[in-house]
Amino acid sequence: MKVLLYTENEKMLGKSGLGKAIKHQMKALEEEKIEYTLNPKDDYDILHINTYFLKSYLLAKKAKKMGKKIVYHAHSTEEDFKSGFIFCKQISPLFKKWLIKCYSLGDVIVTPTPYSKRLLQGYKGLENKKIYDVSNGIELDFFKKDEKLAEEFRKKYNFKKNDKVIFGVGLYIERKGIVDFVELARRLPEYKFIWFGYSPLAAATKKVRRAVNTKLDNLVFAGYVEPEMIKAAMSGGDLFLFPTLEETEGIPIIEACACKQNAIVRDIPIFEGWFYDGKNMHKAKDVDDFENKIKDFFDGKLPDVTEEAYKVAKERSIKKVGKKLRHIYESL
Repeated sequence: MKVLLYTENEKMLGKSGLGKAIKHQMKALEEEKIEYTLNPKDDYDILHINTYFLKSYLLAKKAKKMGKKIVYHAHSTEEDFKSGFIFCKQISPLFKKWLIKCYSLGDVIVTPTPYSKRLLQGYKGLENKKIYDVSNGIELDFFKKDEKLAEEFRKKYNFKKNDKVIFGVGLYIERKGIVDFVELARRLPEYKFIWFGYSPLAAATKKVRRAVNTKLDNLVFAGYVEPEMIKAAMSGGDLFLFPTLEETEGIPIIEACACKQNAIVRDIPIFEGWFYDGKNMHKAKDVDDFENKIKDFFDGKLPDVTEEAYKVAKERSIKKVGKKLRHIYESL
């Protein structure tokens, strides 16, 4: 059994969550000793396709004609697309039609969570498809607290030992909650705020451009950084904020769980059924709620739920992802 893992524009996607998910797939297959190739010209038995661009669609059509089995990985939905870049809301119905056209080529569809599975099952044209939910996974050996990196993080960004540091991770898009993150920095000058991640501001909405151009003494935009620095922030920061408005999974919050980092997520449907407020995560409904929860956290009024949160990361280890993918491939 040989698998072609295909990702169109891989270099362009490398700095995104999707880029990270694809690297995790490779590691998952290596863990399970499943032979794979990244070259479409190689011989293969199963096409595992990660992107919905034109070349991906055409490759899937060609594989279908050749009698190859196809796993179409649904990393995107209309719901997470429409709160992204400029004009996304206007073209999202067309985007949904295109997604259905692509995903319907799969003998099976894989998507990261039960939530995204439910969304796809509600799309006309995919109701009868076999859809598996398989996490994008987490490298437990890599994402764990590191005291040396914690010191390096504080030193690099000039944070003092007593500074209370709140950090966020994501592209410069509205969906990631960056507008609320900046508003919280404005409301809470007693804390330091730092945002990791970058995408061209020319493609961002007006609200996001305004947020990123905000100048505050307690706010830093660090831009794109390597995973090592995210791990450093997870080790040396005091609180991770994930104010995202929509996700198909949300790898950064799983990384926070793996590092046993205190975190607050937005209370949205994606996190129902695996994160429970006050038990293994803290949740906030809106910017006012985030503000109150942040104050409560630093006042010691919120329980430490990091040990319970770590169990969420363990359930999504690369090893477990590999076993699930093997089962799907063998079923084909």
